Amino acid sequence: MPLDYTFRAASRPTLDTNLYSLSSKQAEFFKAQTGIDGDEDLKKHILEVAPYPCIHAFLFLRYMFNLSVYEQILELGRKRPDAVLLDIGCCFGTDSRKAAADGFPAKNIIASDVLDGNIFSLVSSTKPRTFQNDPASYPGCHLPGDVFDPAFLSVAGPSNDTSPTPAVDLSSLKSLNPLHGRISAINAISFFHLFSEEKQLHVARALAGLLSAQPGSIICGQQVGAVEKGMVNNSVAGPNNWLFAHSPQSWTSLWDGTVFEKGSVKVEAELVEVASRRVIIKWSVVRL
Repeated sequence: MPLDYTFRAASRPTLDTNLYSLSSKQAEFFKAQTGIDGDEDLKKHILEVAPYPCIHAFLFLRYMFNLSVYEQILELGRKRPDAVLLDIGCCFGTDSRKAAADGFPAKNIIASDVLDGNIFSLVSSTKPRTFQNDPASYPGCHLPGDVFDPAFLSVAGPSNDTSPTPAVDLSSLKSLNPLHGRISAINAISFFHLFSEEKQLHVARALAGLLSAQPGSIICGQQVGAVEKGMVNNSVAGPNNWLFAHSPQSWTSLWDGTVFEKGSVKVEAELVEVASRRVIIKWSVVRL
């Protein structure tokens, strides 16, 4: 899956450990998932993670929990039979694990990234593991794949079938295509800004085809945003690194009227200034 933002490794800023900050609840979660008890030992462990731009700014420490629709997603897991949560572009799977820890059935969670080695841990023997990575500690589904490969995820129109869907054995999946119209919640944090405007629209259409037509089904996320859509400097990746960013207005129009039939979804999108000298857009798309 080719990435469309311009990233020059040589211009990447030096790791700023001042960006490392965990609330007591975040620290409790990471200690439970890593098996590390001490605060300093946990910090040392996390600082060893590879400095990819979003990781470099420790954004993986701030997860779906901070989105306004998070409780709605957990509620889907509790009340909708066989509700499925997809964590797309999952990186280390922080959001998947957090949702499972907070009550969404882990067996109904899919964590997907383009490389199997990027899912949940940087699992090669030469790199540090972010989390404990065995089925006993986390029984969720790991499904590597390229969202631009139609054999893994083809574009299908949004489903109009609101009837309950039968359960799917997620462990048997080789692609996301059997799940068209079946997924109750999709999390796409720090994902869309990796791509050009054209490819962002393609991914939006592809994910919309996976979403269940049942009212309350959700796609949500956050990414680099802008007051007006266009190319912006990605300061986390260092100077002279650019990517395409939507504004709240253009992002809302993309989902409500382009991807979905206008009026069939509720879109919320807001710009938030973050400590790393960037503006991000937090958003959700809910089927009505």
